Amino acid sequence: MSAPVTFANVKAIVTDIEGTTSSISFVKDVLFPYAADHMQTFIEQNMEDPDVSKQLDNISQEKGIDRQDTAALIQQLLTWINEDVKATPLKALQGLIWETGYKNGDYKAHMYDDATHLLKAWHGAGIPLYVYSSGSVYAQKLFFGYSEAGNLLPLFDGHFDTNIGHKQETESYKAIQLFLDIPVNELLFLSDIEAELDAAKDAGYQTCHVIRDESIKLDTSGHSAVRRFDDIHIQS
Repeated sequence: MSAPVTFANVKAIVTDIEGTTSSISFVKDVLFPYAADHMQTFIEQNMEDPDVSKQLDNISQEKGIDRQDTAALIQQLLTWINEDVKATPLKALQGLIWETGYKNGDYKAHMYDDATHLLKAWHGAGIPLYVYSSGSVYAQKLFFGYSEAGNLLPLFDGHFDTNIGHKQETESYKAIQLFLDIPVNELLFLSDIEAELDAAKDAGYQTCHVIRDESIKLDTSGHSAVRRFDDIHIQS
């Protein structure tokens, strides 16, 4: 159990997904293997698709791989998956593959009940909600659009991914604040990763560490910490 934590003067909330609103295991044990299993076939069947071609161009430029060497480009993608590298081209292509799985009903995105309940409550109270995840914006929209709790996309006012910057860099949170045009001390960032929270705090955000693993003590965090969204209280 955790004690309630109160935040005042919050004009918008920015939340992480994996480990925060949703289980890490869904992404690790369902989405990643699905993308890995379908990557080669998807690339080979969609070589001429502009979105796919663009990402293959990016991989070629980033890794110095011959653009015509499709096998090597695919192998690089699989290597990134195996090493859990949050490469932007990989995230974009994973999102395209995951779309097929969602639409085919192969899976639905996991949501913690407490996260769903509070996101709906905050939205109903008029608090703008945003997502910042290492997964592409496209993948984020699929995730919330095909969740176990139904289509949650209408709850969110916007989405950010690594195109705006990596999640453990302070400049990324400054860029989000400039885009939102909301005083930085009136933004609340939720995440399960302390390094991300450190970066957001350095940028001036209010921060809340969501620690769902009961084996990790709440008082070891350098941030306000809770087990569940229920314990996050927004003071009007």
